[in-house]
Amino acid sequence: MKDILALRLYTRVARLGSFSAAARESGLAQSQVSRMIAELEASLGARLLSRTTRAVVPTEAGMEFLARMEPILAAVDDAENSVRENGELRGLLRIGMPSTMGIRVVIPRLSAFTERHPMLHLELMLEDQWQDMVKEAVDIGIRVGNLPDLAGTARRIGTMHRVIVASPVYLARHGTPMTPTDLERHRIVGGPAGSQASSWQFERDGAASTINLAPQFSTNDTAGALAAAAGGLGIVSTTSWACALELASGTLVHLLAEWKMADLPVHAYFPQGRTTRLAARAFADFLATTLGDEHAESAVLGDGA
Repeated sequence: MKDILALRLYTRVARLGSFSAAARESGLAQSQVSRMIAELEASLGARLLSRTTRAVVPTEAGMEFLARMEPILAAVDDAENSVRENGELRGLLRIGMPSTMGIRVVIPRLSAFTERHPMLHLELMLEDQWQDMVKEAVDIGIRVGNLPDLAGTARRIGTMHRVIVASPVYLARHGTPMTPTDLERHRIVGGPAGSQASSWQFERDGAASTINLAPQFSTNDTAGALAAAAGGLGIVSTTSWACALELASGTLVHLLAEWKMADLPVHAYFPQGRTTRLAARAFADFLATTLGDEHAESAVLGDGA
């Protein structure tokens, strides 16, 4: 068990880039962590970490060791979790998801999951763009929209409503679009929910309408796109959960509410090479329930906008 602890500590120091951060996380003294990793390096006959006054980074051998060791430790966690009679999960679960989704939807609702599994350490990597999930040892990635062709398995866990919004200031200056065609005369903000396509699709009473658009301002961050729209830069396409606070406060206004845009699927993605861990499956189940509740809330919000 001491050997396993040393291996776990090494992976955390390597990922966090800090002995002190790993010590705080594990509840040990920094001197203990440093000594155990030094003993590990001595037993392997290899230097795993390069230590400077500013940073701690894995050596080339350390990166290779990290890549091989993390799946093994994850398997150990799964083996232990599989035999616990109370169903409580332990170990480390690394989760990747869009930043705005994590901040506005998941984290505020996460206490129910952490109370059920108080010994499970969650590490959320909030990033609107796709990470290299194998390299970053991500156990489960949550993504909104159609998945690219990737090596791994995916499970659809929910659906998000897509809406277009703008600020009252922008609408006062440029007018309010009454039909999708009117959008062609407006300034458009491109963001993660709508920047991948050059057109927006709408449907009403069985009639479909496709509008070709060229954003005047673009960003790869949802919060940035919302800030741009709130600042009067133009109209943005986003998800109803992402802009719920702005809609409630009146900072942004839902436009063309009678026209339906294509919903966006939400997937839990499990990278190839990392087994579908018990903790990852449990988190996907939790999030499927959470998004089901959020979908209902968004529907009410959208109907009343």
